[in-house]
Parts: sequence; structure tokens; C-alpha cells
Amino acid sequence: MKALKQDESRALLSACKLGRLGCIDNGEPYVVPISYVFEDESVYSHSLPGRKIEALRAHPRACLQVDEIEHDFNWRSVIAYGNFEEIRTPSERRSILSKLLARFPLLTPVESVMAQDAGAPDSIVFRIRIDRITGVEEG
Repeated sequence: MKALKQDESRALLSACKLGRLGCIDNGEPYVVPISYVFEDESVYSHSLPGRKIEALRAHPRACLQVDEIEHDFNWRSVIAYGNFEEIRTPSERRSILSKLLARFPLLTPVESVMAQDAGAPDSIVFRIRIDRITGVEEG
């Protein structure tokens, strides 16, 4: 195994669409898959209220792991570490939801309308403001 350079790690983070968000819930690790957009040293996503959001609100430190796997001995993995922040202003919410819609054009019709309306009233738009990125590769 060898370490990826920072630009290689950022390139993989930009290229991937799905990652695994790690946070702490009631003192235990909690990991869930999310779709996201990486831009301006932040990972942006959205969610409905639930366990993930409650855990992030209680303990805002989080990470996102992404990978590219060709086979058992040829893969790359990146972990981006940062702090959870909810995005509350309608214009910023709209902007982020539009970016998600552009990256994921197969969102449901409801999600498409949410992007135009700055999201459903109970939806949470958030970012993980990245302060550290590590990456490794095998093969």
C-alpha cells in the first residue's frame, strides 16, 4: 500500500458520487451511505430527519470514505474528515440542491421540486467542511 497525493485524493473524492458517512451515535460508530457533491473543500448532501442527522447534531465531527475498486489487489480509498454544518438559508439550500440534482439527474420528481423550492420543509441540507483528507492505494 502507498499513500495517495493530496491532488489524487481530491480527484477521487470529486469523481465518486456515493460514499460512506461515519459519525458517532450514542458513543458508537455509525456509518451510512450517502450521495454527495464535493466542492470548495466541503462535501454537500441532504437528508430527512433521522438517526444520522441526530447523531451529527450531537457530535458534528464526521468523515466520508470513498473508494474505487478494480479487484482485491487494485484499489484506492480516501477518507475526508471534517465538521457537520446545517445549511439554513433558502438561497444556499437551493444552490446545493440544484448541484445535487445536476449530479444525480435521476432524482425522483419530488426531489426535483425540492431543489426548486429550497427543499421540503423537513429536509436537511448539510455540508461536512473538510479539514483533512487521507488516501491510500493498493496495486
